[in-house]
Amino acid sequence: MAVSPVMASGVLTVTRPVILREARVVMNLDHAAFEGDNPTGLNFLDQIMRDFRAAGTRSRVIAIAHGELGYLLLDDVRYNQVRRTNRGNPYKNIILNLQQQGVKFEECAVTARANGWVNGDFLPGVAIVTSANLRILQLVGEDYVQIQP
Repeated sequence: MAVSPVMASGVLTVTRPVILREARVVMNLDHAAFEGDNPTGLNFLDQIMRDFRAAGTRSRVIAIAHGELGYLLLDDVRYNQVRRTNRGNPYKNIILNLQQQGVKFEECAVTARANGWVNGDFLPGVAIVTSANLRILQLVGEDYVQIQP
């Protein structure tokens, strides 16, 4: 018989701690998956970076936006046009914070061209890659682990 969380007592104890010395991660941001108001991938990146910092993990983390979620990295002006709003990119501060923690953000040129976006339409520090799929293949070949929320 399973014990409901309400009935459980005591403290949660981690029985198999995971501590990484080094990690290479590519976050595939290609579809709209949300937890509350934030894209799941950004939430995952935030948690991963906190875990890495707490454990002293050396990391290389790249997040690639494309397809349905390609608009994620747009600056306020272009975001407003694309998403038909006047509030600006609501994810900008999360992205800028993650960049300060070392996360590199990249946008797929195929997605950008299909939507008529140019380099100046993106947040500062966003790199444009030939193709998200090719870039992911390249990074996996360089021992990055792909996470796709």
